[in-house]
Amino acid sequence: MARALAGPPFLTDDPVPTEYRHYEVYTFATTEKNAGISTTTSAPALELNWGALPNVQVSATFPYTLLSVPTSVTASTPQSTPGTTVSGFGDTEFGVKYRFLQETASTPQISFYPSAEFPTGNKNNGIGNGRTWYRFPLWLQKSWGRWTTYGGGGYALNAGAGSTNFFYGGGLLERDLSDDVSVGAEIYAQGPQFVSDKSATFYNVGSYIALTKSVGLLFSIGHSIAGDNESIGYFALEWTGALHPSRAYTSWAGRSSVESAGRF
Repeated sequence: MARALAGPPFLTDDPVPTEYRHYEVYTFATTEKNAGISTTTSAPALELNWGALPNVQVSATFPYTLLSVPTSVTASTPQSTPGTTVSGFGDTEFGVKYRFLQETASTPQISFYPSAEFPTGNKNNGIGNGRTWYRFPLWLQKSWGRWTTYGGGGYALNAGAGSTNFFYGGGLLERDLSDDVSVGAEIYAQGPQFVSDKSATFYNVGSYIALTKSVGLLFSIGHSIAGDNESIGYFALEWTGALHPSRAYTSWAGRSSVESAGRF
């Protein structure tokens, strides 16, 4: 099972919802190579974020997934056969991000972002989970000048065969190098996702580059520092806009130009 992506291009999410009546569209590819166990790639994949109400974002993610398992595995894997590569439409995720506390000079902004992943993938060939499962995180953010830090975590409930409930969370530090380029680095930890899994901790570094007013390039790469020997990667193009084109602007992971003056 691939790690859950939260705030593109990172695993850690931020609490900022998409601006009211604005949208974000990500066409992306992710990969996770767990040495001796499997390589999971989602490509092509699509993420849609919509500012449905002030301080409320509705999200949906639709992946096409490829799962490859080496002939000689070094550890048990819960739902795949050694020496096979399978592909198909993966599980579909829906979530609602609600920001209930605004950022001030002395306090961070905070959001609750519950989500559900529905079993639209094929459990029999290892692409899907087999049952709907849920995540319940809180995310916080504080900015000063060109620096931003955000993080948090939550708990996942997964009743799928061979799966387990687990805690997860992370923290990230981000810097605007210019109006068009930002870089960030995170530490992210997660408990075992299934019975034979291990807890894992990752470092991850990434960047956003504004190509135009409404199009951006996002990417990240990381590796485990505890748990299995895992490598992770993410690449995406982002489109942002509004109901009224004259009001459209570029944002990274939902941060508006109003809320993050001087960004992009």
